Amino acid sequence: MRIVVVEDLYLLRDGLVRLLEAYGHKVVASAGDGPTALRLLAEHRPDVAVVDVRLPPTFSDEGLQVALEARRGQPGLPVLILSQHIEQLYARELLAAGGGGVGYLLKDRVFDADQFIEAVERVARGGTSLDPAVVAKIMNAGSASPLDALTARERDVIALMAEGLSNQAIARRLFLSEGAISKHTTAIFAKLGIEADADGNRRVRAVLTFLGAAGRT
Repeated sequence: MRIVVVEDLYLLRDGLVRLLEAYGHKVVASAGDGPTALRLLAEHRPDVAVVDVRLPPTFSDEGLQVALEARRGQPGLPVLILSQHIEQLYARELLAAGGGGVGYLLKDRVFDADQFIEAVERVARGGTSLDPAVVAKIMNAGSASPLDALTARERDVIALMAEGLSNQAIARRLFLSEGAISKHTTAIFAKLGIEADADGNRRVRAVLTFLGAAGRT
């Protein structure tokens, strides 16, 4: 897997590079600022970009803006955002854009290397990996149709889908059978208008539709 890492702090950037390469992946480039990141992303067209939210010069939300701009030039570019905080406005825009894997992890809630690598790999495959706190904040930001059609349990299920959990893992978390979770996911797809396709990525499209709608105010 070919990866571009964007992180302004040298020690963290170097640590990410070493960690990813220790798991057999190739970091084709790394950057510490937005303009360099955009150039390298366009040049290398990686399988996934790992991007810190806050980059120079303002250290606010440059990383998310880089991700959005890179996706305009490379539709479907998988992006995993790393942050200390939830930058809600641009996070909603990134999720609402749809197409391609997307992740948003809070740095202080990544507890081991395997967890992080699994998230990177899931996003690169076109999946989602969102910290529960990110999901909760976006969901609480507003509510709009077609979300009103989802039951409370269906919202629980799709929130866990957003974290990247399988039906089996969701069943364990909610103390339900896999059959019950399968019925809930089928209902979610129907209510959100997510039809089957050749790519088999209905889960991802359902999550992005759900979070994109939840973030509208």
